[in-house]
Amino acid sequence: MGRSIGMVGIGMMGHGIASNLLRHGHQLALFEHPGNQPLEQLKAGGATGLTSLKELAARSDIVILVLTGSPQVEAVLAGTGGILEGLRPGSVVIDCSTAMPSSTQRMAQAVQQAGGRFLDSPMTRTPKEAAEGRLNLLVGGDAALLQECRPVLECFAENITHVGPIGAGHSMKLLHNYVSLGMVTLLAEAAACADRSGVAPQAFVEVLAKGGGGGIALERIKPYLLARDPSGLRFSIANARKDLDYYNDMARDAGAPQQVAAAVLATLADALAKSGPEALVPELVTLLGAGK
Repeated sequence: MGRSIGMVGIGMMGHGIASNLLRHGHQLALFEHPGNQPLEQLKAGGATGLTSLKELAARSDIVILVLTGSPQVEAVLAGTGGILEGLRPGSVVIDCSTAMPSSTQRMAQAVQQAGGRFLDSPMTRTPKEAAEGRLNLLVGGDAALLQECRPVLECFAENITHVGPIGAGHSMKLLHNYVSLGMVTLLAEAAACADRSGVAPQAFVEVLAKGGGGGIALERIKPYLLARDPSGLRFSIANARKDLDYYNDMARDAGAPQQVAAAVLATLADALAKSGPEALVPELVTLLGAGK
């Protein structure tokens, strides 16, 4: 018999996670709020919609959060009428959001003080892999607790890596996103220069793919470079800017160098000011090409 699971955050990633949990026979309760993707398909598959975070927690063995960032996680967990007010003793909160490690550690302590247990389990890959049940998870927390929760996580993840204690998962996610988004930003800037220098997009892609510029980052923005199709990387510039902001804060707190990270953040911030919150990362190519 499946576990009783509550989910908060049914966006593009959360929707795929939820559909796979239902497919594997788990009892699923969803928190209804305006930021969700349409819930009709999930409800038809057996999910229950709730408007109370406290009630969602009270009926769940496991609560999974898939939220935008630390402010949202803190509000959902510790706000009035939030998850902590209804959490069952021994229940597990699994935070799949992208969050600041310092906030994660504070929230984990609050969950533990309320009688619960905590894993930070941010994900990599895209909504396509979420729908296919093939996400990568970077897990911070107790190894035995991860082993206990692994059958649930395997419903929507292909690769699950234990990276260290609480907070290490979110630290690794910020490192990952800095590297991956940094590469895409670099490629977008180079593509804008290529266009102004008379280099055809097809030639740009072919030469990089056969040399040091080849790899996943190029493949994800290739459809935009060749046909202005942004679907290869359905990740907003707004979220990319947020993630680089978090990374720069983490590096600053650690006393680590961040000159390149600061430049990537400034590039994303400038692009966001030129576009809007719905613009996707591949559109950096056009935004950077437009110049100042």
